[in-house]
Amino acid sequence: MFPSHRRVGKTYQGFIKGLLRWSDLLLEKIADHIRNVIRQIAGGYWTREEFVAFAADGSRVECPRTEANETVLGCGGRKGTGPQFWLTTLWHMGTGLPWSWKIGPSTDAERTHLRDMLHLLPYNALLVADAGFTGYELFREILSAGRSLLIRVGSNVQLLKNLGYVEFEDGQTVYLWPGAFQKKNDPPLVLRLIVLQRKGKKMYLLTNESIERLDDKRAAVLYEMRWGVEVFYRSMKQTLSHRKMLSRAPKQARVELAWTLVGLQLLGLLSVEQIIQSGKDPLSWSVAISLRAVRLAMRDRKPHTSCRGGLLSALTRAVKDEYQRSGPKKARNWPHKKKENPPGAPKSRKANETEIKKAQEIKDAKIAA
Repeated sequence: MFPSHRRVGKTYQGFIKGLLRWSDLLLEKIADHIRNVIRQIAGGYWTREEFVAFAADGSRVECPRTEANETVLGCGGRKGTGPQFWLTTLWHMGTGLPWSWKIGPSTDAERTHLRDMLHLLPYNALLVADAGFTGYELFREILSAGRSLLIRVGSNVQLLKNLGYVEFEDGQTVYLWPGAFQKKNDPPLVLRLIVLQRKGKKMYLLTNESIERLDDKRAAVLYEMRWGVEVFYRSMKQTLSHRKMLSRAPKQARVELAWTLVGLQLLGLLSVEQIIQSGKDPLSWSVAISLRAVRLAMRDRKPHTSCRGGLLSALTRAVKDEYQRSGPKKARNWPHKKKENPPGAPKSRKANETEIKKAQEIKDAKIAA
């Protein structure tokens, strides 16, 4: 690895200076390569419910409370929180592996991060997200980029019915067309409103896909699978013990977080490839078991003798328990646990005559063009 005329580094300061210099270039090359490898190893798990589906979600990552971190990163969480990064991740729902991510200060918006990563999604990919990723402009950008969406909505979304913009409307046809965009002669977005029952409560999802391609049952399965991106964040923060970065300067902290994510991604890549080859579902991957197997192999002076048949054999067995639980896996009451109310029902109304007329004018102009 090191030519005779190059001295091997011996200090942390020299290592971090070199990493800061080359990190962006290395991360870009590695990220592109890993995405290609995920495609290659996925096999039949490249799709779920016949969709190349990705979940999007954001999370905050804490940093040491230093003056430099507070100045650059800001404190965008609840009252009393320290400096934080805002991390937004695209998670491949077929293999359970992170596809891409964006790191910014705590004041960043996850919608902006998503816009920056849209081009990394395969064409015709289905984006599954919670109610934090709504809005006319974001939806329009997703659809214009040739991607589909399945996104939860709440009471902050206003929908129109019976607009007549499309020839055939059914009971699920709705339009997203805020007044500000009506004034600019922007066309309405034609969507379907899917209402699901979940634990005695209703959940509202918007999609642009037809009912023939994405019926209510498939939509429910895909949205339920979105929870995997939440588990990914828990694995990084809890299992890998990276809830809080150690670096006291923002540049170093950003590099630390980025390579933490790469480490988890590579651990998953090694494990998922073996799990798929053994005929099991990659979503059964256990991060904790993989981590123990890799650490054992690194400590063993004879890696081929460790882990009952070697590292790859151990990673094949890095899957979650399949037993049926006798009770819910729920922790006792914890004072710091977030207890947010679920999104309510979106507001919907029939389009008025002015809106119907304007929509027809936009449609006619579009046909004429």
